[in-house]
Amino acid sequence: MNYQPTVFIVDDDPAVRDSLRWLLESMRLNVATFESAETFIKFYTMHMVGCLILDVRMPGMSGLQLQQYLTKQKYSLPIIFITGHGDIPMAVRAMQAGAMYFLEKPFEDQVLLDYVHEALALDNSHQQARIRLATIEARIANLTEREREVMNLVIDNHSNKEIAAKLGVSIKTVEFHRSHMMEKMHATSLIELVSMARETAPLQ
Repeated sequence: MNYQPTVFIVDDDPAVRDSLRWLLESMRLNVATFESAETFIKFYTMHMVGCLILDVRMPGMSGLQLQQYLTKQKYSLPIIFITGHGDIPMAVRAMQAGAMYFLEKPFEDQVLLDYVHEALALDNSHQQARIRLATIEARIANLTEREREVMNLVIDNHSNKEIAAKLGVSIKTVEFHRSHMMEKMHATSLIELVSMARETAPLQ
């Protein structure tokens, strides 16, 4: 799996691909180029981080169709669209669908570089969030059924006495499971536990 931040370029014009590669590599950025949306799809996986510079009009799958595909797959790769054909409705569609920027050729190199650095920073933030979510979900999966029941009730702000009554166990038993649950979740406080719970899907 490729965890090195990469600028993915998808454009059917080899001259455009080469010029963009030269510009980005001159800034010591890792670059991968593709002549079509289809070849990019075959290469890309959700574990790869970076951003996508995407041409709008291409033979086969268009840039907008690739954007729709990535959204459907729940990929959060930031997209910078480039086009040689000024089309305001198309730009509106792309931005409404989540594109970061829409650049019309010709554009200034520095503008593109600024956008790329912003997109890479955004995806790094997304990646950190994905790692944190996976970590929390792994901790939850490690809980016993009883520990998860206790966790749900603790999150709902029930006292140990109330939890004991609901589960039909002693307060000491609740304290035992609560202690183990907090340890497994690596939570040092109720506030921290609730914060982690909010980042995940419903636990019930």
